[in-house]
Parts: sequence; structure tokens; C-alpha cells
Amino acid sequence: MQKKESEPRIGGIAMVTAYRFMRKGEETRICALVKKVFDEFVAPDYSDEGVGEFYTFANTEAIAARAGENGFIMVAEDGDDLTGMIEIVRGDHISLLFVDRRCEGIGKTLVAMAVDECLRIKPELKSITVNSSPFAVPAYEKMGFRAVGPFREVNGIIFIPMERPVD
Repeated sequence: MQKKESEPRIGGIAMVTAYRFMRKGEETRICALVKKVFDEFVAPDYSDEGVGEFYTFANTEAIAARAGENGFIMVAEDGDDLTGMIEIVRGDHISLLFVDRRCEGIGKTLVAMAVDECLRIKPELKSITVNSSPFAVPAYEKMGFRAVGPFREVNGIIFIPMERPVD
């Protein structure tokens, strides 16, 4: 995959963001971004059990183990700064999407690029799914996702299942 560049904004200042697949060994950087954003925006809605369950899923070893297993991770970076990441599993499900809150447009671009890659892998694909945290529901709705079920809680993880056509 080639780099795609866009001009998201931080505080009104345009920046050039490069998008690419995760490189082996970047799991620690990715987990640092995920933890930072999760702790600030998602963890406050979760019980201790839910936070622990999330950290079991989104740690360096778990991400490294999932890399390449019917899925992929893409990252967004501005220079040396990692500004976003998306993990796709099963070729059609967003398992992680975290973006530095200062950056506008990166999540939308990551989702669009991930959908393109999913369609390359699975040309028959009709939709992509996500189990969204309560915090992220409005962002996913802006990207065309719609709820396909009620809020649920599993092992302390609170989410709403969502889906978006890929056409």
C-alpha cells in the first residue's frame, strides 16, 4: 500500500499526514496512543472490570499476535508523531480505532482506507462493522455507521454494535 497524504488540522494549522500499514515492532507506540485516548475518553464510562478487559485485548503482545491474522493495522503519522490507528479483524470488523483528539479528519481517512483494503481482500464485502464505545457513537454515525442492536455490556465492556455499507 502506498502512503496517502491529507491535510488534517491541529488547532487550525494544516499538517501533512502519512497513512500506512503498521510495521512490525511498532506495537508499543500504537498501544501508547490507544491507552492515552482510551484512558481519557472511554475508560470513564467503564467499570474496573471493563478497563481490565480492554487492556487485556489492547496490549502490545495481543496486538502483535493478531497482526496479519485475517486482518491488518493501519496508522496515521505526522512526522514522528503517531496520530491515529485502526485495526481490522476478519477482513470486515473494526476492532480498534483511536485518534489523537487534536487531529481532525484522521479517523474518517483511516476508515476509508481500511474499507478499501477490506474490499481488496474480500471483493464481495457488503458492510463493515464495529462495536462502538458510547463515546465514539457520534463519530461513527458521521461516517455512515448505524446501530444494528442495543447497547450491550460484556465483561465490563460497554458497546453498541454498528454497521456501515461499503458501497
